[in-house]
Amino acid sequence: MGADSASPGSQQAGDPQEVRRGEAARGPLKISGIAKRGPWRLLIEQIRPHKRALLLGGALSLVGSLAGLAMPLLAKTVIDAFGQGADLVGPIIGLSVAVLAGAVVSAGGRFLLERMGEGVVLASRRNLVDRMLRLRVADVDRLKPGDLLSRVSSDTTLLRSVCTDSLAGVVSSVFMFVGAVVMMAIMDWVLLLVTLGVVALVGVAGAFIAPKIRRASLQAQEALGEMSSTLDRALQAFRTVKASGAEAREIAAVTVAATRARDRGVTAAAWSSATDISAWMAVQFAFLAVLGVGGARVASGAMEISALIAFLLYLFYLVSPIGQLVQSLTQMQNGLAAVTRIEEIAQLPAEPPVSVVAGGGAPVGVTFTDVRFRYADDRPVIHDGVTFEVPVGGMTALVGPSGAGKSTVFGLVERFYEPGSGVIAVDGRDIRDWPLDELRAALGYVEQDAPILAGTLRENLAFAAPGVTDEEIAHALARTRLDDLVERLPQGLDTAVGHRGVLLSGGERQRVAIARALLRRPRLLLLDEATSQLDAVNELRLREVVAEVARETTVLVIAHRLSTVTGADRIIVMEAGRVRASGTHDELVEADDLYRELAATQFLVAS
Repeated sequence: MGADSASPGSQQAGDPQEVRRGEAARGPLKISGIAKRGPWRLLIEQIRPHKRALLLGGALSLVGSLAGLAMPLLAKTVIDAFGQGADLVGPIIGLSVAVLAGAVVSAGGRFLLERMGEGVVLASRRNLVDRMLRLRVADVDRLKPGDLLSRVSSDTTLLRSVCTDSLAGVVSSVFMFVGAVVMMAIMDWVLLLVTLGVVALVGVAGAFIAPKIRRASLQAQEALGEMSSTLDRALQAFRTVKASGAEAREIAAVTVAATRARDRGVTAAAWSSATDISAWMAVQFAFLAVLGVGGARVASGAMEISALIAFLLYLFYLVSPIGQLVQSLTQMQNGLAAVTRIEEIAQLPAEPPVSVVAGGGAPVGVTFTDVRFRYADDRPVIHDGVTFEVPVGGMTALVGPSGAGKSTVFGLVERFYEPGSGVIAVDGRDIRDWPLDELRAALGYVEQDAPILAGTLRENLAFAAPGVTDEEIAHALARTRLDDLVERLPQGLDTAVGHRGVLLSGGERQRVAIARALLRRPRLLLLDEATSQLDAVNELRLREVVAEVARETTVLVIAHRLSTVTGADRIIVMEAGRVRASGTHDELVEADDLYRELAATQFLVAS
């Protein structure tokens, strides 16, 4: 946004990068609204649309578990038949059928749960991306792109394990545990009491450790987001890093962030391991206790040896559900931490949904009336009673030193930010009364850095007006002197321009951005330093284009190179967040000291 230090790109006035660094210093993003809805409720809301698949998959898993519960009893019948010298074919066939049926049914249930998990992840990602792209610019300014990407990728992936393993695992494990306990009670209630007394230790340990696992997992995921943000910073400025010989420093910064993520991950793993080992020890001690007490009961004749073997088999059946239950609860803690981070974005205020509105129409003017604005409560004032008028049609220019608040004007007109007080009107109508899609459809906006998206040249040109025809594209290319570029490209308009338009020169990127804005057929064209990267010849040509466009619509230009706006119908001079003068170039040279100084430093007038 130009060199204007009072824009969001400045340090003096709320630079988003500075804001993001301040956020990093204060810690990760926290949203107070989450306290109103606990993580369990948030998780249930994520899964509710898929409850049928969850119930069906869970039911099949339970049926498979039933087959598993039948196996010790079937094994007892085989042992009894062997001891009595009876035919073993029937019991062995029954045991084999139970094994096969349980495996097939369990596999079907597992597939349904896996598919449901993928559906939950897709819905979560779609909703999260929808929310992110509708966030207010002011909120995105204080967030970190790498952390946002981490929430969409890794955090949503954790939901899959919650749906496929954790929830189903908890249900299946509880059922298997209860079923095994019931069967053990039927066989020998004394041994059951011995078993439950030892296994109860697992519940006590789990209740103590579970909150710590969730807290450690949340911290680990936040650290992963920090690492992604640090790496994203280096990749976004890759050439600057290379040219500055800063590779080692950036590697060290990413390594520090990665080490922090590792340390927090190790903490989470330590608590998970403590849970696992406590479950394992409980089952082993239960086995020893049952073996001792059960052996004594067999020796006294109070229990048959086949019953003790079946009981021990059921005890081993407790190993799997207890271990699975512990693992599922651990994964669920990770999922609860993930859904909390996802909800942090969902709690941020978003702009209303907008639809594609066709551009075109009569030119519109803009008025600022006593506008006051700052980027945040703890940031300095940017506009302090700004008042000016941009008449309908023609070209109006905003000039002034860096930090005057020029680029902020564009952000306010586009409603990227809301003024603290005062009125901004477009076409005589307060912009707050405009539907957002209609307002932005009336505007064409060209940023100074002219962002180009990865994709083809055609996709970039039609980005703001998806329905444009080839004839309209050809006309816009001719107006912005891009005909020769298209001819040079190997696939013409369908040539990929690379990430951030890296295959185009700076001047070509600016002209593509201007052509993109013109294809929108704006009623008001906003140009922020649109000629800053052009050579003298192309600057002259583009000045001619802007003058031509100004005969059809209203053009508002921010310029530091006054040569581009000396022919403007009106020039507004800003300084320190206020309007100090306005008029034509000649009038301002005569009447305003600041403008005359700016013109003299650029050799437009004698010093």
